[in-house]
Amino acid sequence: MTQTAILYPVFVQVLLTFALQIWMRRERLGAIKRGEVRFSDIALRQQKWPARATQISNAFHHQLEVPILFYAVVAFLMITSQVDLLFVVLAWLFVAARLFHAYIHTGINKQPYRFYAYAGGSLVLMVMWVAFAIRILFFTAGGA
Repeated sequence: MTQTAILYPVFVQVLLTFALQIWMRRERLGAIKRGEVRFSDIALRQQKWPARATQISNAFHHQLEVPILFYAVVAFLMITSQVDLLFVVLAWLFVAARLFHAYIHTGINKQPYRFYAYAGGSLVLMVMWVAFAIRILFFTAGGA
């Protein structure tokens, strides 16, 4: 397995983020064109957007929160040449959870389903970080 194999789930996560950003912009511009909101209503980030635009916006912003830790661990895995099947599978599981979370968030937007998707992805990400830390701290030449 090559070190770059872990980049495929990263590309999917990035694609999800950009897709939600484009969708958010379309929803917001549509709301402005329909007269549901004016620029002066949102100039200082006031919460004046219609519900659907807010729903898509929240889904987009969630892709900028926890996934930052995913991007970091992937970069560290690659820098330290630690990428293997375990981490590639975990990366795909994390991205699958993020896709499911976004699907729920932009669709039915119901708890506890959204929470389960979020928690599942967070748990996978935590496992990635713990496994990476154990390898670096205890099993590499540079470790303790």
